[in-house]
Amino acid sequence: MANTKHLALIKQGVAAWNDWRAAHPKTRPDLLGAPLFGANLCGANLREADLRGADLSYANLCGADLSYANLRGADLLGATLGEADLTQAHLGYANLRGTDLSARDLTPSGLALIAHAARKASSPSLSV
Repeated sequence: MANTKHLALIKQGVAAWNDWRAAHPKTRPDLLGAPLFGANLCGANLREADLRGADLSYANLCGADLSYANLRGADLLGATLGEADLTQAHLGYANLRGTDLSARDLTPSGLALIAHAARKASSPSLSV
């Protein structure tokens, strides 16, 4: 379960969240299972955040720093991750269906393989 203080802070918006992160650089955000459906987190500093099992479906995470974040089992259905930093992000068992993966570099997070597999799976010439 997410830390209630952390959840309340992120729901105040990206500016308040990033100010708090700047003031508490050694605190690892605990957003375990957080209900963030449709949240606008564009540019949010979520570096090293525990987002396991979080509902980030349809969230806007454009330009967010998700480096070293744990997104294991998170629901990212329809989320926008364009230009997000996914360096060393853990995405095991995350739902990435319909996710915009137009990030600059997907290799460090292992998303390159996932994105490639997703493209192949949606290819009309591929028979399943």
